[in-house]
Amino acid sequence: RVGDTISFQILEDRIWNSLDVPKPLVVTDSGEVDVPYIGRVMAVDKTCKQVEDDIKTALEKDYYNKATVVLSLNVANRLLGRVYLWGQVHGQGALDLQMNENLTAGRAILKAGGLADFANKNKVQVVRDAVDAKGQKKIFNLDMEQILEKGKTEQDIVLQPGDLIIVPSRLFNF
Repeated sequence: RVGDTISFQILEDRIWNSLDVPKPLVVTDSGEVDVPYIGRVMAVDKTCKQVEDDIKTALEKDYYNKATVVLSLNVANRLLGRVYLWGQVHGQGALDLQMNENLTAGRAILKAGGLADFANKNKVQVVRDAVDAKGQKKIFNLDMEQILEKGKTEQDIVLQPGDLIIVPSRLFNF
């Protein structure tokens, strides 16, 4: 995943790998790692073995007759992605979505400081990037008054990376 740190080593290259110490590489926001000699290699959503094979193939194309590439995951990024809050919440913007966290829309609003004074609690929307069979983005309509004030958490939804939570204003603010 983006932000993971991997160790990279070519066993045949004693000069580049001074003292045979693996070189740390970080998966960039574009999902690539910058590998010495060959440049950027796509790494996101691949296993270490798959990335290792891609690097080995590229190295054997131009630099080695036979390359022994060793790749391992050092640090896994705990950040799965971000969700975004917009509108009548106290803290608009992005919230980090951690691995193994079941962040719901209600909890995200609470993390953002709660609903603002003029929020329309009954018409909160979650817009999901994933498209349905018709090519439309999924939109979930939520009643935060029921979820947050009356405890009906079964009506809440678990968020996914890239989700946008929109909290509109009430028509009448008094």
